[in-house]
Amino acid sequence: MKHQSKLPNVGTTIFSVMSALANKHNAINLSQGFPNFNSDQKLIDLVSQAMNSGYNQYAPMPGNLELREAIATKMDMLYKSSYNPKSEITITAGATQAIYTIISAFIRQNDEVIIFRPAYDCYEPAIAVNGGKTISVQLNAPDYKVDWEGVASQFSNKTKMIIVNTPQNPSGSLFSEADLLALQNLTQNTNCIVLSDEVYEHIIFDGLEHQSVCKFSDLKSRSFITASFGKTFHNTGWKVGYCCAPKNLMEEFRKVHQFNVFSVNSPTQKALAEYLNEPKYYLELSPFYQEKRDLFLGLIKDSRFNFKPSKGTYFQVLDFSEITQENDVDFAKRLTIEHGIASIPLSFFNDNNKDDKVLRFCFAKTDDTIKQAAAILNRI
Repeated sequence: MKHQSKLPNVGTTIFSVMSALANKHNAINLSQGFPNFNSDQKLIDLVSQAMNSGYNQYAPMPGNLELREAIATKMDMLYKSSYNPKSEITITAGATQAIYTIISAFIRQNDEVIIFRPAYDCYEPAIAVNGGKTISVQLNAPDYKVDWEGVASQFSNKTKMIIVNTPQNPSGSLFSEADLLALQNLTQNTNCIVLSDEVYEHIIFDGLEHQSVCKFSDLKSRSFITASFGKTFHNTGWKVGYCCAPKNLMEEFRKVHQFNVFSVNSPTQKALAEYLNEPKYYLELSPFYQEKRDLFLGLIKDSRFNFKPSKGTYFQVLDFSEITQENDVDFAKRLTIEHGIASIPLSFFNDNNKDDKVLRFCFAKTDDTIKQAAAILNRI
C-alpha cells in the first residue's frame, strides 16, 4: 500500500530520543520536562475519592462546570480578567491537545502562522497537517528578545495566527508588558488570532510577573490561552489542561474539540475543581521552583558552562561554547553516553537547526538528583 505522508519531514521527537538514550545508559535524565517527585497526596486522594463517588463516566464536553468555575475565579483573581465558565473555558486533554484543536479550527490551506523560535515542537506539525505555512521568527541566545519591527515585516494579510509562549520553553525567557503591548498593536484591527501558550504561568522567578494576554483587553478579544494542570501540579501523565477564549472563538474551538476528544478524564476534573479552591497550591510554585533553580545554578557556578538564570519554566539553558565546538546534538549525546547526564539540544527548536552551543536542562527534580547532576557538570 502506498500513501503520501502529511508530515514527511517529521520523525521521532528529540525528547523521545534523549530519554531513550538516558534509559539505555542509566543516565540522570534532565532532558524531558517532567518532575521526578510525586504530586500532592491530597490531590491524589481527591482523584480516588471522585472515582469512589461515581465520577467515572463521560464528563460534559466542555468540561466539569465546577472546574471551569474554579478556573474563572483564578483568572479573575490573578489577572483581573473575566471569562464566562459556561461559554469561554473548555477543559482539554492537556495543553498540546488544546493547541492542536485551536490550529485545526482556524488554519486553512496556505494560511500563515508566525511562531517564535526556539519553539516547542508541537506547533509546526499541527500547522502543516492543517495546510498552513509556518513563518519563523528566530530569537537569539542568550536573551531571546523579540525584535517587533522584524515581526512586523513578516506580518501580512495572509497571517492568520501568531503563537506566543510565555514563560518560554525551551529558553526560560519571558514576554514583558512591552512585548504584549507590541503584540496587541501589531494585531489590532486585523483578523489574526493569537494563541498564547501559558502552561508555565505559575513558574516565574525573581519577583517578575506573568504577562498574560488576558490582561490586555484588545488583545484578549482575539486570543486563546492554553494552560496545563500537569505542569502546575506535578502530574504530566494525567494530561489535563484547559483553554480560555472569547465566546465567538470558543464556539469554533468546541466544534472541533467535540469530535477529536469529546471529553476529558472525569474523576481528575472533579478532584482539580476542589483542589483549586485553595490558591496556595499554585501561588507557592514560583518560590518552590526558584529554590531548585538557585540550588542548581549555585552548584555549577564554577563549572565551565555559562548561563543567564532562567526567568521562568523549570528549564535552564547552559552555554557550552567554552568547553567544545561540537554541535549541540553530538555534545548532548556524548554527555549522556560518557558522563551519564541527559539534556536537550536547542538546535532542534531553531530555524534551520541554528546551533547556539546551548543545552536545556530540566530542574524539576529532587534536590538529591539536582546535586548529582551538578557534580557531573562540574567535572566536564
